[in-house]
Amino acid sequence: MPLYVYSITAKEHPHRLDGAVGVGADPSPLRTVTAGPLCAVVSDIAEEIRPKRRDLTAHQKVQEQLMADGVILPLQFGYIATDDLAVRQVLDSNAESYLGALKRLEGCAEYHLRVSQADEEPLLQQILQDSPEASDLNNRIRSGDQDPALPLALGEMIAREVQVRQETLAAGLTEALTPFSREYLAHQSSGNDFLNLSLLVPDESKEDLRTAEANLAREIGSGIELRFSGPLPPYSFVQ
Repeated sequence: MPLYVYSITAKEHPHRLDGAVGVGADPSPLRTVTAGPLCAVVSDIAEEIRPKRRDLTAHQKVQEQLMADGVILPLQFGYIATDDLAVRQVLDSNAESYLGALKRLEGCAEYHLRVSQADEEPLLQQILQDSPEASDLNNRIRSGDQDPALPLALGEMIAREVQVRQETLAAGLTEALTPFSREYLAHQSSGNDFLNLSLLVPDESKEDLRTAEANLAREIGSGIELRFSGPLPPYSFVQ
């Protein structure tokens, strides 16, 4: 029977799965498949698993429950194996790599920071104040100058300056927060975000990280939104 695979752990992990609910409309009990020093946490499935909210939530809760008792290698949502034998073969063939990753991630959790321009007006006003050239173009447009090239020139000038300032801020935030991490990974930003940063943070540094992030949020002020989350299973750092 096909299996849904949640995480890889060391064999000695407690695997306290009482009360945990797996994926699927009629979830099967969670169990482990063991091969040498490693285990995979799985559940039997009899249907195609799609990324519905119910199943995404179940997947995440299993990871968090396992993570509370020790280091894990969380798999991304949707990993399916054909049967127990296939899982054992993967564990056997990648044992050295998995054991190394478990050692590397021990005592750590992932923290995630997304930063976006929530309100552009304060930034635009600041650019007009700081740039005589942009201010001049803006004044000419507002005074009724009909030159059709002016709005395009002003728009391009402001867009360049916004990008420079956002990149500078992103670099500053990264530099300020990464000292609290063992590893970090900058993801491709999307939407209004201009920073999407994952940090692998040792347990002993998590309070210092939270304090630093809160201080940075106060210093940055209005117009910028910092969305900080964690502790999370270390998805970004499973290699």
